[in-house]
Amino acid sequence: MDSTITLPYWLFIVITLFAAIMVLDRILMPGFRWYLRRRVNRVIDEINTRLDLEIRPLQITQRKALIDRLVFDEKVLDAVKQVAHEKNIPTSVVQDEARKYANEIVPAFNAYMYFRFGYWLSKKLARLVYRVRVGFFDDQDLSKVDPESAVVFVMNHRSNMDYVLVSFLVAEKTALSYAVGEWARIWPLQTLLKSMGAFFVRRDSGNSLYRRVLERYINMSTRAGVCQAVFLEGGLSKDGALQEARLGFLDYMLRDFRSDTDRDITFIPVGINYDRVIEDRSLVRKLDADADRRSKWFVAKTTSSFTFKTLLLSRKTRWRRFGYASVNFGKPVSAKAYCASQGIEFTLLDTDVRFEKVAELAQLLMHEIEKVIPVMPVALMCGVILKHRGEWKSELELKAEALERMTQLEKLGAPISVASVATESVLSGAMDIIVGRGLIEVRDGLYKADADELVMLAYYARSIAHWQHVENS
Repeated sequence: MDSTITLPYWLFIVITLFAAIMVLDRILMPGFRWYLRRRVNRVIDEINTRLDLEIRPLQITQRKALIDRLVFDEKVLDAVKQVAHEKNIPTSVVQDEARKYANEIVPAFNAYMYFRFGYWLSKKLARLVYRVRVGFFDDQDLSKVDPESAVVFVMNHRSNMDYVLVSFLVAEKTALSYAVGEWARIWPLQTLLKSMGAFFVRRDSGNSLYRRVLERYINMSTRAGVCQAVFLEGGLSKDGALQEARLGFLDYMLRDFRSDTDRDITFIPVGINYDRVIEDRSLVRKLDADADRRSKWFVAKTTSSFTFKTLLLSRKTRWRRFGYASVNFGKPVSAKAYCASQGIEFTLLDTDVRFEKVAELAQLLMHEIEKVIPVMPVALMCGVILKHRGEWKSELELKAEALERMTQLEKLGAPISVASVATESVLSGAMDIIVGRGLIEVRDGLYKADADELVMLAYYARSIAHWQHVENS
């Protein structure tokens, strides 16, 4: 029994690695998963005691179970059969494709990541760059929302910072589930966003099977009462103005909605605006059909350089350069109350009529968003400067007209959260941002719009241009 067995080094290494993997898989990992699950459950219990809208069971259901539930949804199965028949390919092949789409869409929400890491990160990022202001946030209105309803924050889309701002500002109220475009499908950002409850969307996809899987996921989330955030414009505004509403998401939520039996869907309008949008020049550039396409290397290099230089600045200097970021929350709109007032039932309507009715609701929501888009100091000053393009004006003249404009907008009910004692310093700060970015020419203490920057000045002025229509009506 004392004989020796000789093994080659390679075989010994293989056996050792196999043994280590088995110990890791059978002993260490189960204990580690138990520890993490215990931490997550503790966070969920703690968070639910202070949230106005609790985390829904669907959000903490195992991701694999959600994917299976989605793939075997009755309407998804019908779509699979139809595609298999049309393309004359095996059903199993199409079902694998549906599973791939489900795996791409379904998030992997982690309450610990969302409330411990995500909240901290979004708070730091928002305050790192901007002076953050919140207005018209009526806690009583949000508290009166039926806690069993599916709450949907509908908002305008100015910047990719919108995700950060709103997540940070409502983290004390609820956990949001976002629709994120394909731009974020890169490692490790994709993993991080999925753990924060985001789901990925292929914008303008013409694939009928993909659209069906996406529709059923949104329907499933809404029916389960998951709180969602939707950019009704469908994408970032490239010219600064509020864009036409895209109806896809609203239709997915409402096409099977029965106001008499289903849980209510409560839409909360959100208006977002900035003194300076970080990616403004990139957005405006997309409007120029003759502009050369920028390479990924150029974008990465420019972004890295911008980030590095910004981080080197002191907080006060950053705030002087970027100014304010402001978010306003409007009055909730109940889907049940809307159906009752209009005498409609979305699920009973033909497709064409349903789209017309969804479009009418979208218009109402866009109007509510318009009403709460913050009036920013830079937007005000840009509007005044554009009005007098070609003319040299003193800073006093420009600020006096901006102050007069503020007074007019306040009478119209525009959301302006600037104290009268701070008006002078706020408008001076706006002028510093505009001058610092080279948007206007300066000569002998006088200012005039730079002819090469009219597009950029208009970009900011358009963010509050809808109040001009209110004034003229």
